[in-house]
Amino acid sequence: MPFRFPVKFEIPKHSYVNARVIKDQFKRLQYAEHEVQRNALKYIARNTELPGNVRLEAQLQLSSMPKYTSLTQIRDRCVASGNGKWVIKDFKLNRTAFRDRATAGIIPGVKKASW
Repeated sequence: MPFRFPVKFEIPKHSYVNARVIKDQFKRLQYAEHEVQRNALKYIARNTELPGNVRLEAQLQLSSMPKYTSLTQIRDRCVASGNGKWVIKDFKLNRTAFRDRATAGIIPGVKKASW
């Protein structure tokens, strides 16, 4: 079976790995690679002091870029389970993984409030 993504990249070793985690990692790398170019094109396209044809050309180039180069494609994922819902950004864990680690005493400085 051929590789799904057009660019080879390293699979993250720090987290749970499933198809969604791999897909998200690919999106993060693509965004990092194209961030400067994308921001420059956005600036040109939104600058009203530039001529219209320059702004139009920048907008066309921006819309022809791959969708994975956009920041909105990146989603926070839990490093323990790969889940994308209810992720606490400071710990990179979703609520269930955070609760399990907090009750087990793995996360220092966090304790259950209702004990």
